[in-house]
Amino acid sequence: MTSDTSETSGLRDRPVEDLDPESATRELAALAAMLEQANVAYHGEDAPFLDDAEYDRLKRRNAAIEARFPELKRVDSPSEKVGADPAAPFAKVTHAQRMLSLDNVFDREEVTEFDARIRRYLGLGPEDPLAYTAEPKIDGLSLSLRYEGGRLVQAATRGNGAVGENVTANARTIDDIPQALDGAPDVLEVRGEVYMSHEDFAALNARAPGGRTFANPRNAAAGSLRQLDAGITRDRPLKFFAYAWGEVSEPLADTQSGAIGRLADLGFRTNPLTRRCDGPGALIAAWEEIEAARAMLGYDIDGVVYKVDSLDYQRRLGLRSTTPRWATAHKFPAELAWTRLEAIDIQVGRTGALSPVARLAPVTVGGVVVSNATLHNEDYIAGRAADGSEIRGGKDIRVGDWVQIYRAGDVIPKVADVDIARRPDGAEPFAFPRTCPECGSDAVREAGDSVRRCTGGLVCPAQALEKLKHFVSRAAFDIEGLGAKQVEMFFHDDVLRVREPADIFTLPARDAAADIPLAQREGYGEVSARNLFAAIEAKRRIPLARLLFSLGIRHLGEVAAQDLARHFQSWEALAGAADRAAQEPAYPEPDRESLRASPAWGEITGIDGVGLTLATSLVAALASPEERAAIDRLVDQLERIDPPEGQAKDSPVTGKTIVFTGTLEKMTRAEAKARAEALGAKVSGSVSAKTDLVVAGPGAGSKAARAAELGVETIDEDGWIALIGGI
Repeated sequence: MTSDTSETSGLRDRPVEDLDPESATRELAALAAMLEQANVAYHGEDAPFLDDAEYDRLKRRNAAIEARFPELKRVDSPSEKVGADPAAPFAKVTHAQRMLSLDNVFDREEVTEFDARIRRYLGLGPEDPLAYTAEPKIDGLSLSLRYEGGRLVQAATRGNGAVGENVTANARTIDDIPQALDGAPDVLEVRGEVYMSHEDFAALNARAPGGRTFANPRNAAAGSLRQLDAGITRDRPLKFFAYAWGEVSEPLADTQSGAIGRLADLGFRTNPLTRRCDGPGALIAAWEEIEAARAMLGYDIDGVVYKVDSLDYQRRLGLRSTTPRWATAHKFPAELAWTRLEAIDIQVGRTGALSPVARLAPVTVGGVVVSNATLHNEDYIAGRAADGSEIRGGKDIRVGDWVQIYRAGDVIPKVADVDIARRPDGAEPFAFPRTCPECGSDAVREAGDSVRRCTGGLVCPAQALEKLKHFVSRAAFDIEGLGAKQVEMFFHDDVLRVREPADIFTLPARDAAADIPLAQREGYGEVSARNLFAAIEAKRRIPLARLLFSLGIRHLGEVAAQDLARHFQSWEALAGAADRAAQEPAYPEPDRESLRASPAWGEITGIDGVGLTLATSLVAALASPEERAAIDRLVDQLERIDPPEGQAKDSPVTGKTIVFTGTLEKMTRAEAKARAEALGAKVSGSVSAKTDLVVAGPGAGSKAARAAELGVETIDEDGWIALIGGI
């Protein structure tokens, strides 16, 4: 695995209330980078380096800082992506409604805050009734079943949330899945989890030929459902719990609990431990009861899912980019084990980050054999946080140490503790390299950065290779037949060498002139080579947001790429804005005072949530002669860069730039922003001459005054609600 990591331990010890704006800005930048890297590694490269608990802790830390410093809020932190992209052997199915993942909580306080957050969003007081459901979180494979006219017509895995794998023939072999329904809506998508019981899992492994056993029941269930031969799936003891729905032609009920009851009446297995709960105290009691029964259930669960019971409230709460606001998963504690640290390797990622990885004597943690763990960065190894305070009681980590391994989820775990009493004689403190192990360039650590980075840039082969892997990842150009392994092969090829993105698009022409074309090389033939070149040609047209994300610019994640694309609409407009900003006297280190006086910087940072760190990184990338030349060569190879489609094309606010200011009394600020964006509007955090409309509630101050000064139309909340047709 080669991936960027960032300081994580140092982002947990200093209380949020002790941060000042400067340190908060630095932390938000570090969190944005870390979460982006984790998303790319897990979903784009199948090489995760963060466990679930650490990933969720970073997200919670980011949210807490943004809550305390709303003016510093950024949208470029990578949002949690859903699942993985469909496997090639299966036909792709586009879900009528996205299959989402869930946010996580881990303790009582977070459950209470989840309830409080829901109440704030809906404008409910602490005494207002608010019911939830609680149900076991099955550790299996998500599946969506589509029924039309009461007949099962399609079954699809979650995939990446938008597109899944067609496994209809396999799903028909599962006894828990009805083939026909009596009394169901004409169109009904039932969603749930395919899993395997402990007993059936043990029996399957016992009869596995040649000792080829599955690591755990979840892997067994996933592998069984994805068999190309449905006969093999039929012989596997798979089960199914229904717990949700997608597209329906008529409502199942008014509440989550009522809808689950309706699914049970239609013949689906629903979990008997699901119950309705009045408030966070009842949710925690349900969690404790389910956790106590966990060992006796006979199947794997990894937490309890809480959902707002009222479907009307669910509709109002709506969705984030990949998770619903009205649900969360309360995870069970992770598992621990001790083993010996045999080596520490340093790997270099696409942004130049030097990432230490622990090589361990293999140990089983929670039923999975673990031999690698993340060590985050040099501070973590030394036993200190980024601010110099101690972690693990100040104990450093040395080769030969006995270390405690923490694991939560199916990803690479981390080192939680060190047993000093068992430290071997002569064990030396680990000397973190000051030069890049790949290219020998200086590795420097900038002020405020928790990571030491190679300064070699495109000269560093590790960075160049990782940037190319990112470029072809699923959320970027997603070229069929050109994944990480193929990129690595072409990167090292002496004839068909691909060292930058533009080289991918010149590959067909260079292959035509090669003495030994690709079709005559090992692993390829006439058909596969032709298909690859056709796939490359098909990507000469690309949406602007995908192009921006594909560039691998530090701090620029998918969400920020989409926001920038919606605002600028074209590559030329965005590049022009960055060029103008680079010509301002404040560059390369603009401060907030200079931003207020700079139309060029204001054009970028005025986009709602786009912070100074992201803007500076974007401008720096496009101002670098080498990097800009490589980007220009790529753009020259493209036929068309498509602007984003508006989410609504005929609303009264489509395409308008809106600013909300003051206190909204009938909907929360978050709900108003979400509604505006859903109707195709752009929401900005500052008023400028480009602002079309200001919605001002009581207490509106400088923004309302600025709107009056510029002659920007200003309406109150009632006017806003009337404009969009109601709440």
